[in-house]
Amino acid sequence: MERYIFYIVALIMIVSAIASVSSRKMLRSVIYLLFVLAGIAGIFFLIDYNFLAAVQLTVYAGGIIVLIIFSVLLVHHIEMKLEVEKTSKRLVTAIACLIGIGVFVSTIYSYDFKVTDISTTTTTEDIGLGLLSYEAGGFILPFEVISVLLLAAIIGAIVIAKGKKLESNNEETI
Repeated sequence: MERYIFYIVALIMIVSAIASVSSRKMLRSVIYLLFVLAGIAGIFFLIDYNFLAAVQLTVYAGGIIVLIIFSVLLVHHIEMKLEVEKTSKRLVTAIACLIGIGVFVSTIYSYDFKVTDISTTTTTEDIGLGLLSYEAGGFILPFEVISVLLLAAIIGAIVIAKGKKLESNNEETI
């Protein structure tokens, strides 16, 4: 039964991924991307990686898609149709994709996968303690560095977004 669910989710993901890159409307592309990211979370649930599935849903399918939709709405190009590339560019892209798929498949089939029996399971509590641990093997420093980096990115985005408006207001008052 799990095999059939996997094939259904994988088929939905493949069709949505193709629709995402081939759709000419930006909002539809974002919605198709949402289906792909939710499908990845579904596969994580199938292999019993509940924490990764929850992170996938909240961070990517939730946060990133909302961010993309807001940026599309703020730019006011929600109904903008994307231009179709020339046939030569599409052909070169298709050949590059086929070469990439060939390398990927040949690499997968050349590796001898071994089944291992892992008797220990990692809980969400173990992951949280590892992330916030000061001891050896803890990730508190990278966790804090990433939070400062994200704060700087948010401040930079606000400055870039409001920079032209502030300059035009200052020019009018002078």
